[in-house]
Amino acid sequence: MNQVPFANTGVQLSQMCLGAMMFGSRCDEAEADRILGAALDGGINFIDTAAMYANGGTEEILGRILPGRREKLFITTKVHAGVDGETIRASIDGSLKRMQTDHVELYMIHWPQPQMDLHEIMHALNDVVVAGKARFVGFCNCPAWVFARCNRIAEANGWAPLVCNQVPYNLIERGIEVEILPQALAEKIAITTYRALVIGLLAGKYTAGQPLPANSRGETDPRVPVWLSKYGDGIERLKKFAAGHGVPPAHVATAWVCARPGVTAPIVGVSTLAQTLAAIEGFSFELSRAQADELASFFDTEVKEEAGGKFPELRRALDLGV
Repeated sequence: MNQVPFANTGVQLSQMCLGAMMFGSRCDEAEADRILGAALDGGINFIDTAAMYANGGTEEILGRILPGRREKLFITTKVHAGVDGETIRASIDGSLKRMQTDHVELYMIHWPQPQMDLHEIMHALNDVVVAGKARFVGFCNCPAWVFARCNRIAEANGWAPLVCNQVPYNLIERGIEVEILPQALAEKIAITTYRALVIGLLAGKYTAGQPLPANSRGETDPRVPVWLSKYGDGIERLKKFAAGHGVPPAHVATAWVCARPGVTAPIVGVSTLAQTLAAIEGFSFELSRAQADELASFFDTEVKEEAGGKFPELRRALDLGV
């Protein structure tokens, strides 16, 4: 498993981040224990969870299976709900109690909210760091301008800065290529991504015009049939590309995310040991720049910008000021 730098912290992490969100929902404790063991054996030292997963149950499972393994892991968790200072300070205590640990490596705001008080947020996150309850802090699903404003507040007050932005990114959802990825490269911000397989669409789990598999997430997630209808042709072309290289479509879709400039680590959520082993194997598959561009052409999802003159596609320029 490749190791990659985490922002400018000096920490090296596995390129695959193990997503634990299904522990306690689609995955029982015994299987979670096997998954964590396989992940560690496969060179993974990066794990992502959140207080809201399984209503705290995911963190509770981790608390029971972490003993003897804790020192090997860089753990991320997130504020349960709300973005006020009191909630931020209280949520970390609940997470630490459930996980039976005295700190996490990364503590993140889970979702932005209208009319957030950014000064209050950064003050509270700094308090968590000063108290030794988190080494670093970050913000999920954060627009680039909000992230920059938060860090300007932190710098002005001598507080801990945000070092990581966690966002969805895949061959279909490419919005972060506008400003978020350029900001990450310029300011050495870690970008962890989720939904690399688009709820199984890019793993070849669903076929346009065919019934959705029983007990799949596609049965309950209304986005799946919409995306399947819209991008079914691209998905079939992805499957053929993968078959031509002798690998599963999931390997190709994840490799595409890994190949994108500015991405630190995709988060891979698993619910079985078999999925974990397959995911780890997939990180050995790499794409050339030409292959990555070819895959992107299957979906026509690149963010379009109306621009002219000397600077077309200005907001997606990755080399301005770096």
